[in-house]
Amino acid sequence: MTGTYENGIYREGDVRLSDLSGRRRLPIGRDGFATAVQESVVIDKSLLIADVLNSSAAVTLFCRPRRFGKSLNMTMLKSFFEIPPASDPNAEDAAYLFEGLSIWDADDGRYREHQGAYPVIYISFNPVKKQCWEDAWGALNQLIVWEYIRHGYLSDSAELNEQERAYFERVAGWEAADGDIESSLINLTRLLFKHHGRRPVVLIDEYDAPVMAARDNGYYDEMVSFLKGWLTAALKDGGQALAFACLTGVQRISKESIFSDLNNLVVNTSLNAKYDERYGFTEDEVRALANYLGQSAHFPEMRQWYDGYRFGSVDVYNPWSVLNYFDNDCECAPYWGNTSSNAPIAAMVRGGDARLMRKVYELLKAGGSVEAALDLSVVFGDLDARPEALWSLLYLAGYLTTDDTEQPNSKDVVRRLRIPNLEIASLYRSEIIDRFAQIAGGRDCLIDLHRALIDGDACLLAEELEDVLLNSASFYDLTSENSYHMLLVGLLFGVPGYGNPASNREAGRGRFDIRLAPERAGLPAVTLELKFEHGADASRLQVLATEALAQIEARAYDADTARGGAGAPSHAGGPTGALRHRLLRKISGCGRGAQAFIGHDVSESSRCHSAVVFGRLFLCRCIPSKVPYAQFRPLTDGTERPARCDERTSSCVLVSAPVQGGSAFFAGAAEGRTVLSRECGDAGTARSREHVRRK
Repeated sequence: MTGTYENGIYREGDVRLSDLSGRRRLPIGRDGFATAVQESVVIDKSLLIADVLNSSAAVTLFCRPRRFGKSLNMTMLKSFFEIPPASDPNAEDAAYLFEGLSIWDADDGRYREHQGAYPVIYISFNPVKKQCWEDAWGALNQLIVWEYIRHGYLSDSAELNEQERAYFERVAGWEAADGDIESSLINLTRLLFKHHGRRPVVLIDEYDAPVMAARDNGYYDEMVSFLKGWLTAALKDGGQALAFACLTGVQRISKESIFSDLNNLVVNTSLNAKYDERYGFTEDEVRALANYLGQSAHFPEMRQWYDGYRFGSVDVYNPWSVLNYFDNDCECAPYWGNTSSNAPIAAMVRGGDARLMRKVYELLKAGGSVEAALDLSVVFGDLDARPEALWSLLYLAGYLTTDDTEQPNSKDVVRRLRIPNLEIASLYRSEIIDRFAQIAGGRDCLIDLHRALIDGDACLLAEELEDVLLNSASFYDLTSENSYHMLLVGLLFGVPGYGNPASNREAGRGRFDIRLAPERAGLPAVTLELKFEHGADASRLQVLATEALAQIEARAYDADTARGGAGAPSHAGGPTGALRHRLLRKISGCGRGAQAFIGHDVSESSRCHSAVVFGRLFLCRCIPSKVPYAQFRPLTDGTERPARCDERTSSCVLVSAPVQGGSAFFAGAAEGRTVLSRECGDAGTARSREHVRRK
């Protein structure tokens, strides 16, 4: 450790960690502040208390992504401010939880007088995620009733009159009418104020959870109507009985008019500099935690995976992921992404057209970004009427961040949005793989396609791509080279041993179309050059393929793979990594189907090509390195009779001269069936066989 540990507090510079137990346990899944502090290590965020007390806002809404400390901070406020309710058996003076934290010493201890000095109403709406209004109404009732029960001492309060006590007992006794529930929040603030002679603090956690569930399940109007009346009555109309209120959520749901009548509401988002250090972990906090846990050696790796967010003027880490990283012996994984369905990304990727997917792929480039204005009052439902709202939704949910945080309340400022770190990039990648696995006919088919590409299995590659184009992808959507380009890029996500496909990157003396760079030594780099032309016949396809392969050579697209150039891994490593796969594809519209030409170049010593026409299939493999690209010869079937092109079935087989060693596989197809194959053994002997694969 580089800091000091004394009386349960670890100090390193300005950072303080509370570990009263001294056991270095991490608060995984512990949203309750008191429990977390008593049993585990907690990074000190207590100056949020001073910020709230010093704020002029009567009501503050904190909007942050999930798992960024909202609930922990809300329970911290509750523990600090609350007068322990006499009727709550778990209530206790919580002063000892804060001794040694920054708030205890701040401004010569002047904030201590606020500790344990307020009645507190605390409700978390996280459990109100139901599939119908009746169940949601029942859950709302239950939360309200239990908060009344927690303040059960009011039923005997001498400060309340008979009618007030009767009202309280109806609600606490599960006998409240609908009208009693609708006015329950403002009435509880008034009852607490009358009993204590001090205005209460209201804390509402996850306020947007029931709204989002309502939108998804068809009872949106009922939920919004209830929350608007319930909250407005207490937070505005009952202001004379309120000290202050804090609410948290992922989204700012002002469009639904929940807060339309609240002119005393201040909304704080990730764009705001105020409170920017109170959510998420700062660099100094993570470094101190790593030092305290004896894991400082892993700090650089963790920064790549979980850093990268920008809140106001501060760079922050994802706290949930950092804690889980340390708790899992410093193993990198998408811990944050595994806590939800990642619906915003899924909605974008599953429904995205070629234009949108190009932006997604751009985001996944090193240093990639998109530019968009942020309207932080959007919700999922806006996506149907306002597709541009997607970027705001992704930002609010934590799937994008921005360094452009000036003018935080402006809807007109165009901001450069980026993926924060490797963890979030992996979530995009996973959703892309899921989408294109469906397009490919399932994960098994996608795996077969990937294996065929890397192994140079032209037959299998042709079959799998033909399946995609004829059975899954719409011909009407595939009308340009760009649309085919996007399709192929999507299909190439998740190739084992490879990173994300790089698209339209500069390399050599030009710009390649697509590249797959290996993430470990011993795998070839894959470069793809695409060509598009309407109505091309087989001979024209061959010409285009030849031109594309020549273009790869002439412009030296893969000359940089051995030294870590564009799209190449840093460990590609010299001549031993010279195995190169080059794939080219020419696609054009042709009747109901499509046409494609694929060229494949593998290794320094043997140039192998395969050509595919979807609707028609051409394959040619194993051209010795000394044979020119365009030199194709007909395959014979053992009787010295060349295999012929059948114009009626549009099938044909083209191959090179005999192979000098090595193994080769040749095939042709007619109307979706592989009808001829030929293998050449290591000694150059050949045998023919029939193989039929029906689709």
